[in-house]
Amino acid sequence: MGQNTKNMHYGKITGWGKYVPEKVMSNEDFAAFIDTSDEWIVQRTGIRRRHVAAETDQCSTMATEAGKRALSLAGLAPTDLDLIIVATSSPDYLTPPVSSQVQAQLGAHNVGAFTMSVACPGFVYALITAHQFIAAGSMRNILVIGVELITRMLDWEDRNTAVLFGDGAGAVVLQASDEVCGVRSFVMGSDGEGYQHIIHPSGGTACPPTTETLANREGYIKMNGREVFKFASRKMPEAVAAAVHKAGMTLDDLDLLIPHQANARIIEAAAHMAKLPSEKVFMNVHEYGNTSAASIPIAFCEAIEAGRIHRGDKLCMVAFGAGLTWASAVVQMGSDVAGLPERS
Repeated sequence: MGQNTKNMHYGKITGWGKYVPEKVMSNEDFAAFIDTSDEWIVQRTGIRRRHVAAETDQCSTMATEAGKRALSLAGLAPTDLDLIIVATSSPDYLTPPVSSQVQAQLGAHNVGAFTMSVACPGFVYALITAHQFIAAGSMRNILVIGVELITRMLDWEDRNTAVLFGDGAGAVVLQASDEVCGVRSFVMGSDGEGYQHIIHPSGGTACPPTTETLANREGYIKMNGREVFKFASRKMPEAVAAAVHKAGMTLDDLDLLIPHQANARIIEAAAHMAKLPSEKVFMNVHEYGNTSAASIPIAFCEAIEAGRIHRGDKLCMVAFGAGLTWASAVVQMGSDVAGLPERS
């Protein structure tokens, strides 16, 4: 990378965990009440099912459960943390920040916490931010969570959006280490001129909820799928290439690409443009749909469970979303992380 590594601190991923609601909705379930079919959904998105929050699930409780599992694996108590970062666009309330609720539910007494709202790339943004705190030498243990309860923001009469999303949470623990690992490079970007392509029109201060906005169904997420597809298919491979280059690596050096799980066609197009073989790309969109900021950490956990990530592996995480925003990060796993196998 061309950096002076003397006295540098690295954020080693030492724990991870995910939580998804028990309830699963298949494509056939949607076909019972809107004009769609399993074939139509699979052909356009690759999605076959998604997890949907129960009444007892909240954004805060899902985040807390994923965080507990990550802390347990890392062997840390909540009070060992220096910081909690929660990435989400679907908090329990606009205020207070959901990160404070998570901090309290974890029992992380007096630990700092904040929420990041960067839509689907939120987890990658949060991971990069945690890395910066550790690299600066100001913190040693940070919990990063990506969580979404997005199904409560959907118009269940709109087949173009209702079938796309699911709920869940994923988390990782970063701990300061002298080993060269963790976030090796990153790219972040935004093109606000396309903000209207993914939007939740009513609910903020620009358009407070009223009986009129409710009647006009403006309290639900709206998306211009065609424009988002064009943007994502172009931006994802660009962001991967840029992050890999900044890390002083080539695409051949990557062991696994973990892309945002929004649409199988977008992932396949991006992988093709990046000239990455399918065995180097992790995909689970068929099982979960688009879980927004929870997408990458859930996929990361599943890739480990599937034996696709090993000690020392070099990964690239890349996401795009509302804003329009994007982010990518090259992440290297530690050489001695418990729970990870050696690469044979």
